[in-house]
Amino acid sequence: MWMENEEDFNRQVEEELQEQDFLDRCFQEMLDEEDQDWFIPSRDLPQGIGQLQQQLNGLSSKSNLNPDAKEFVPGVKY
Repeated sequence: MWMENEEDFNRQVEEELQEQDFLDRCFQEMLDEEDQDWFIPSRDLPQGIGQLQQQLNGLSSKSNLNPDAKEFVPGVKY
């Protein structure tokens, strides 16, 4: 008896698979568009600038500044 509806069943399954594939592609497109909106230095900066940024990050961690010094205010003499 189930063989009588085999063509209808196959058509329904095929439609569901096509719909799922369509939704997957739409979702992936949405994710790709969202990724383009984000600034990712490793992707969006030229290679040389990315290396400079890494060097600057390394320099900032090796500070020789006096943490007890008074705050600098332009135009004020101490």
